[in-house]
Amino acid sequence: MTSTLAAMLFTQPVIMVLLILSMFFAMYAQHRVSSAYKKNMKIPSRGNISGRETAEAVMARAGISDVEITEIGGHLTDHYDPTHKKLALSSENYRGTSLAALGVAAHEAGHAIQHKVGYSMLKTRMALVPITQLSAKFLPFVIIGGFFFQIAGLINLGIAIYSVLTLFHLVTLPVEFDASKRAKVELVGLGIVDRDEMPGVSETLNAAALTYVAAFLGSLLNLLWLIAARRD
Repeated sequence: MTSTLAAMLFTQPVIMVLLILSMFFAMYAQHRVSSAYKKNMKIPSRGNISGRETAEAVMARAGISDVEITEIGGHLTDHYDPTHKKLALSSENYRGTSLAALGVAAHEAGHAIQHKVGYSMLKTRMALVPITQLSAKFLPFVIIGGFFFQIAGLINLGIAIYSVLTLFHLVTLPVEFDASKRAKVELVGLGIVDRDEMPGVSETLNAAALTYVAAFLGSLLNLLWLIAARRD
């Protein structure tokens, strides 16, 4: 009976419905990030410390002195580059003193700490980056040929590509969750943010985490849809 139920659920129409729902969830997650960030960007921290100073303090406490902090353009383009040991903060977070800015800066510093201590999931994600980037280049062909025309060869290629992408998004989840956890601990531990200010930081980081969950679900459902298409 279990196998029959699984066979009924594991069909293209059912997976397509779930895929559409995941798209709505992705839009919801993006809205949550935008609204939470916008809200907490308006709330200045009492310590009046900038995002750059926050990242420096968090990394200094972990004994990190060889990571360059740079200011970059764009909105929420913040990231840590483990290959070149660069922590890039968008201008609003680099110079900003808001709860949102400090949360983002500390989060990126959390990735630098992961790199220093050899956090296994970060090492795994770094190893997956080259093949993930290569796989993404073939994605347009898979979407056109596999999804719309259901060409057998492209369906098989799509399964391979989405297997890689799904694995990458899966590994990304603990990496991002752990970086946010480290950020929250360090912000309070260093006295950069008072405990009663943490809800604003947590709201920003938790909203951002939803986007990674949405990316994983979308990739997984695309993979399942292609597997179902090949079976049918």
